[in-house]
Amino acid sequence: MGNLRALPDEVAVDRRDPQRVAKEGLANRAAATFAERFETIVGNVEQVIQGKADVVELALICMVAHGHLLIEDVPGVGKTSLAKALASSIDCTWHRIQFTPDLLPSDVTGVSVWNRGTNTFEFRQGGIFANIVLGDEINRASPKTQSALLEAMEERQVTNDATTYRLDAPFMVIATQNPVEHEGTYPLPESQLDRFLMRIRMGYPDRDAELTMLELHGAEKIDADELDPVATAGDIEEMIAIAQAIHVAPSLRGYVIDLAAATRRHPQLALGMSPRAALAVQRAARARAAATGREYVIPDDFKAVAGPVLEHRLVLTPEAQLQGLGQHEVLADVLSTVPVPSGRAS
Repeated sequence: MGNLRALPDEVAVDRRDPQRVAKEGLANRAAATFAERFETIVGNVEQVIQGKADVVELALICMVAHGHLLIEDVPGVGKTSLAKALASSIDCTWHRIQFTPDLLPSDVTGVSVWNRGTNTFEFRQGGIFANIVLGDEINRASPKTQSALLEAMEERQVTNDATTYRLDAPFMVIATQNPVEHEGTYPLPESQLDRFLMRIRMGYPDRDAELTMLELHGAEKIDADELDPVATAGDIEEMIAIAQAIHVAPSLRGYVIDLAAATRRHPQLALGMSPRAALAVQRAARARAAATGREYVIPDDFKAVAGPVLEHRLVLTPEAQLQGLGQHEVLADVLSTVPVPSGRAS
């Protein structure tokens, strides 16, 4: 990193411009700081979540991309442990909300309570008022309660009785859910899914990781609640700012638009990428580039985050569903057909 001769053509910088050289030097140092903090947090989380380095990295990329995370998988694979470990690694406020069928919207956002002493209504904050909110088994709550998250996740605020309350920054919702075919669940609607920057799956651990887990069971080991924080809320805010400043060449922005257009006209998709989805994949690609110590985005960054960012936003046609196709297969087809840009950008 920092060697301009190693940069691809589309992000090459003219050394003869002193201002641009100085600006690039600052970007280099910022990206290096970002990468160092990123590795520290990942290493801390991996004390609890073993054998899932790629999943842990994606979860942290989602956080520093200023997004929300949905973790979907079968029970018992560590969804809640990952969410708690990530929250414990940051020295900030965090709340856990256990979603159940009888949970009310006011339990999430808050409620106005009459104070007899002052003869006024006072707003009592709900569980959503924290830097990191763990929504466990979000699809067990009713659609009405699920919808209470929409304003908070998109606008980072809560409105109660015509009064708006801003949520502290950074703010992130990490939700877990079991597959919708399990009994007692309510599928998240497309509008709710679209609020999540990423959806990831834990998957089963490999043989070695599972053997290690069995070996450590009953012995002294660190639980997610016992992790010491290795970063502050201010550190995360700074990482978010660094990620937002990562350079994206015009040709790569055109690549994202071409991907969006390809999904919208794909014969097996009833709903393709929205403009919000295009912004989301760019944010995630920037965060991944910074995590590797680069101050510029390359096409591989987009491809690495395309699945977690886009798959849950794509809606298959009934014919594609009858054929047994999945969003990942259709997305792979789109990525293979849209040409990757090359050459110098203007």
